[in-house]
Amino acid sequence: MADYNAEHAGQLNKEETARLIIDLFHRIIVHHGMWYAEVRHQMGAEKALGMLEQAFKTSFGIQMKHLGKIFGFELVDNIPSVLLDMEEADLVELKDRLAKNWLVNDGVWFQTIEQSEGLGEAKRCNDSCWAHFSPFEAQTIKQGLGLSETAGLEGLKKALGFRVYASINEQSIVDEAEKSFVFQMNNCRVQAARKRRELPDYPCKSGGLVEYSYFARAIDGRIKTECLGCPPDEHPEEWYCAWKFYID
Repeated sequence: MADYNAEHAGQLNKEETARLIIDLFHRIIVHHGMWYAEVRHQMGAEKALGMLEQAFKTSFGIQMKHLGKIFGFELVDNIPSVLLDMEEADLVELKDRLAKNWLVNDGVWFQTIEQSEGLGEAKRCNDSCWAHFSPFEAQTIKQGLGLSETAGLEGLKKALGFRVYASINEQSIVDEAEKSFVFQMNNCRVQAARKRRELPDYPCKSGGLVEYSYFARAIDGRIKTECLGCPPDEHPEEWYCAWKFYID
């Protein structure tokens, strides 16, 4: 962003004020994440996740109420009416776009670190990030679905359908037995893009081991995860990675 040609924010012109507003949204997002990270560090992940949910609900309601007065929308059951007034197809398109934006943001972070510090550091940071994001995503989905702490394999099946990736990639579930099932990522947006450019698969197994095992365990602590194949492993045409979930 360009430097501000003013001594304080009250002296900015219209364009500069607009740029500052964008920056303020960025500061809110980063500060929100920093609060969660520090509470997690000080009090542990389980307690931090509960506090994060409460803080988000309260903060979101307050912020949307005030923004609604400026943009002319109301809150209906804590949902901005502007979303409820959209056509259903447009709302689904927005959902999918946000999911893709999440993936874009993830990729930009990876590439930023890779270009500065190398592939090894990017993969290390990526894997560590999944160790925190997977339990968080699982917790929000559990609350949305009203799953119990012992949701079991059926609970995990439902939860996998609500991950961000479910709106981006093509995935499927193959039932094996009463106490196990296999989850397949049939079409991965990242790997498919590499394939179109005639590049080898991205070796995502180290991150996947963290991502899927932490997610499953956060849904139900009894669930164990086994990797059946994930790049750089060889895999069939019908899937890029496959994971077996089971309870002893």
